[in-house]
Amino acid sequence: MPIPEYVAWLRSHVGTAPLWLIGTSAVVFRDDPQRPDGPPLVLLVRRSDDGTYTPITGLVDPRELPSEAAVREAAEEACVRIEVERLVAVRVVGPVTYPNGDVSDYLDHAFRCRWVEGEPRVGDDESTEAGWWPVDALPPMPARQAETVRLALDPPAHVEFRSAQR
Repeated sequence: MPIPEYVAWLRSHVGTAPLWLIGTSAVVFRDDPQRPDGPPLVLLVRRSDDGTYTPITGLVDPRELPSEAAVREAAEEACVRIEVERLVAVRVVGPVTYPNGDVSDYLDHAFRCRWVEGEPRVGDDESTEAGWWPVDALPPMPARQAETVRLALDPPAHVEFRSAQR
């Protein structure tokens, strides 16, 4: 996984010490053309670092809104255009220790998003697969990610604010 330039700059000063970073998760839905009256499809990518399936995720760049980062990350990772519909959760994720010893905690902003156009395909080296999955037949994924999909499916009621394990 590439390290954003500003994170590399920070790491040059703090080494592997814990960093507090802002993240975004985009849970992207579209109608299932095979089941027009059924549950929607959700866009998932298969991460290249650990092979798990997740919604689109990424870091928020300096001075970027988390919702803007969700749109950007969907274009970069899966080559699709999306619109953010609503915020579904704000959670603390971490600490995460990477193989090189770097430690990070994330304030993740999860959004329910709507697909606008583009067929999903791998857009960068952060994933090895991108595609649509029926929400009632998801592949195995980390519990936190499955919960994020479930929260995005729930009717708008409240935004969840809490800590979560990676």
